Amino acid sequence: MEARVIRGDLQSVTAEVLIVFHFEGEAKWLDATRAVNEATGGMVERVIASGDFRGEHLEHLLLYVAGGLAAARILLMGLGKREELTLHRLREAAAQALKALRERRLLSAVLPLPEGGELPFSPGDTAEASVLGGLLGLYQFTELRTTEREKIKEFTSLALLTRVESEEVALRVAQAEAVAKGVYVTRELVTLPGNLATPRFLAERARKVALDAGMRYRAIEMAEAERLGMGAFLAVARGSDEPAVMVEMEYRPEGATGSPVVLVGKGITFDSGGISIKPAENMEMMKHDMAGAAAVIGTMQVVAALKLSVPVVALLPCTENLPSGKAYKPGDVFRSLSGQTIEVISTDAEGRVILADALSYAKGFAPQAIIDLATLTGACIVALGNGVSGLMGNHDDLISRVRAAAEQSGERVWPLPLWDSYLELLKSDIADLKNSGGRKAGAITGGLFLKQFVPDGVPWVHLDIAGSAWEEKDQPLVPKGASGVGVHLLIRLLQVWSPLPAF
Repeated sequence: MEARVIRGDLQSVTAEVLIVFHFEGEAKWLDATRAVNEATGGMVERVIASGDFRGEHLEHLLLYVAGGLAAARILLMGLGKREELTLHRLREAAAQALKALRERRLLSAVLPLPEGGELPFSPGDTAEASVLGGLLGLYQFTELRTTEREKIKEFTSLALLTRVESEEVALRVAQAEAVAKGVYVTRELVTLPGNLATPRFLAERARKVALDAGMRYRAIEMAEAERLGMGAFLAVARGSDEPAVMVEMEYRPEGATGSPVVLVGKGITFDSGGISIKPAENMEMMKHDMAGAAAVIGTMQVVAALKLSVPVVALLPCTENLPSGKAYKPGDVFRSLSGQTIEVISTDAEGRVILADALSYAKGFAPQAIIDLATLTGACIVALGNGVSGLMGNHDDLISRVRAAAEQSGERVWPLPLWDSYLELLKSDIADLKNSGGRKAGAITGGLFLKQFVPDGVPWVHLDIAGSAWEEKDQPLVPKGASGVGVHLLIRLLQVWSPLPAF
C-alpha cells in the first residue's frame, strides 16, 4: 500500500471511499463526520439513529453516496468510547477499515486527518498510527501461491487529507512506512518454510539488509566459530547438514563514537528438538523458531531507514536443530565461548545454548546494553498465554524502558523474576550448568541460564517471544501467522535511547 498526504476540501476530494471516524455514544461529532453528514443531507445521522451503526471499537459500515460529495462511498469507522482511545486502538481501527475495504475489492481510500485537538493525539501521532495500523493489518503472505492468484485481494492507496500543509505529518507517515516494512521483512522470514529459510538464507537476507543500508556485515562460518571457541553454538549445529553461521550487523550513524546497543536474535531455522525429539503434531510450526533473529533483521532495517542516533549491533546465531548420528546428545558436556561448561539435559533446550555464545561474543563490542529476543520456552506460553512476551533482565531501568516501549507499540510484555534461588535448578553434578532445569519455572530458568553468559556489568533484557511470535487467529493488526513481534517495540525503545544509569 502507498500512503501519502494530500491537501484539499472534503466535499470536493475524489475518492473511491472516504473514511470517517465516530466515537461511541457521542453527540459531538468529529469535523469530518459532521461535514459528511451535512453534505449528504443527514445520512450519517439517520444511520446512527436507526441503530445500524453505534461507533463501537472496530465497528464499520459502508454507505453509498447519492450526491453532495465527490467521493463515491463513505466508510463509517467506530473508535469506541473516547476515554478508551489509545494510539494502539487507533491503529486497530485503521487496520480494520482498510481490511474491510479490501474484502470488497476497493483499492483506495481517503482519510480526513482529525486535527485541531479532535483526538487526544498530535496530527503526527494520528497520521503515523493510521498508516502503520493500516499497513500492519493489510499484510498477507502470497509468495508461495501459484494457483488462483487472481483471487488475491490488494489494497493499494491511502491518502491522508489535511487542511494545512505539515512537514511533521509527512515525516511521520514515512516513519510508519519504514516500521511496517521492517515488520513485513520479519513476518516473511518467519512464515517461510524451513527448507527455504535455512541458516544460510537467513544470513543472506541479513547481508542484503546491511549492504542496502550501508551497514557493516560479517558472517562467522563454522570453522571460524570453532577457532573462536564457540563450543555451545557448534554443539547444536553439528546435527544438521545445513552449515550454521553467526551473523554480525553493525549500524553506526555518522559521527557516532559511543558503544552500541547489541540486539541478539535466536536463529533456529527449524527445531525438531534434536535427539529429544518433539511430538510430530504441530512440529511444522517449528519453522518459526528463528523469529527472534527475524525480528532483529527487521529492526536493523528500520534503524538504518530512520537514521537513528544510537549505534546498534545485531548478533544472529543461525542453525537447525536436528537429530543425526552427529547430533549432540543428552548427557553431553560442552565448553562455551565464555569458558563455562554446559551439561545437556535436553537437546530441545537448544535456543539458550546457541544464545549463550552470542551473548558472550557481545562482550567484544563493549555494549551499552544487550537485548535478546528468542522463542525460548513453551513454559512462557503456559505462564502468559499467546500474544504476550516474557520479560526478564538484570537492570531495572532497562526493564522499565522496555515496558514503556511495549506500551507505546501495543506489543504486550510481562516481567518474570530472575531470583538467584532458581539457580539451584540449573546446577550440574559434572559441569558448571545444566541446559534445562526441568518443568518448574521453565521460562524463568531459561532466562536465568542466559543471564550467566551476559558480560559482567552490562545491562541486559531477555524477551521470550514464544507466545507472541505467531498468532493462531486473525487480529486487527496481525493476520493469522507470523506477528513480527519485537520490531515496533525495539524501534520505540531505540528512538528515544539515552545512556543507562550504572548498576
